[in-house]
Amino acid sequence: MAVSGPQAKQNPQPYPAELLDTTMDQLRTLITVHEAGTALAAARRLGREQSSVQKQLDTMNRTFAALCGEELVLKQGRGRDALFTATGEAVVELARRTLGDWSEGVHDARRRLGRTLSVGTTRYTLGFLLDAVEYVSEDFDREGVDLKVTHVRTRDLFTKLRSKELDLVCGSVVVTEGEEAALLAPYEVMEWRRSGLSLLTNLPPERLPGGPFHARDLPRLPLVVSTGGSLIDRFLTAWYGSDYRQKLTVAAEIEAAHYGFELLRSGVVSGAMLVTRGLGEAAADGRLPEAGGLRTLEITGDVGPRTEVLVGVFTRRGERDSYGPQHPLNRLWEALSWESERWWLRP
Repeated sequence: MAVSGPQAKQNPQPYPAELLDTTMDQLRTLITVHEAGTALAAARRLGREQSSVQKQLDTMNRTFAALCGEELVLKQGRGRDALFTATGEAVVELARRTLGDWSEGVHDARRRLGRTLSVGTTRYTLGFLLDAVEYVSEDFDREGVDLKVTHVRTRDLFTKLRSKELDLVCGSVVVTEGEEAALLAPYEVMEWRRSGLSLLTNLPPERLPGGPFHARDLPRLPLVVSTGGSLIDRFLTAWYGSDYRQKLTVAAEIEAAHYGFELLRSGVVSGAMLVTRGLGEAAADGRLPEAGGLRTLEITGDVGPRTEVLVGVFTRRGERDSYGPQHPLNRLWEALSWESERWWLRP
């Protein structure tokens, strides 16, 4: 029977009292036990006594036995992982979503109010970001803005922006003719430069003469290439298709550019390494000591659709417009704009 009148107003949300007594800390403990396997291992992760963790588990077991008719976690004996019931597994997933939603909500509020700003940068754009931060760091410190700077891999750049893990990223993406508009549509972009690729090689000039090298000739060289998901992987996929490894001579496959530099400098691998034009220029100018002794050749992209490296600053489209000009995101964006004129447009 529906209840109306004063009684309904006194209890507008009839949640079970046992459920209301469940705390977020208890939910965190439940998740940790699920991940760690035992109450003892969870206690170590949480920096608590095992008895404290076990007490929380016992409390939640009583609560959900009363609410659902089944406990969450069953003891398996000394040294064995705890056994989660079907109800326990469901509550763990609900707890993860609940704490995740709360964390995201708190972070959104802090972001909106300008209390925190999370920024990502690739290794080769870190110096640019740090120079720009100098313009705003004193104001941010005085106003209590929590600026967090995180290293981000190129392959994860957009993923971390979409998930709101980061608010702004300095880095590089590959843009291909016909696909660029759709790729960049969700983001506001401050473009610094566009470029192609270069080759760094330890091959002698008689084997590989200087001057521009045509992409169509790459199959005749032993190559050092980056693994899947990298900028180089995307270039080669655009030029030669997803099966490019069957069309090219891959002498070595690497996770990080510095490993490739070492391979070529050591002479263990004789060949050429594909890098971004920016790295190639830095190596040729002596600004990349780890590539010292390697020759740089510019690659002319004459196969497949036009493909370029776009270097710049990225943030979610429309977010800056939703904030005032004094919001930390807008102030850092302005500082990055000032720095771009000094950094990228210098003679």
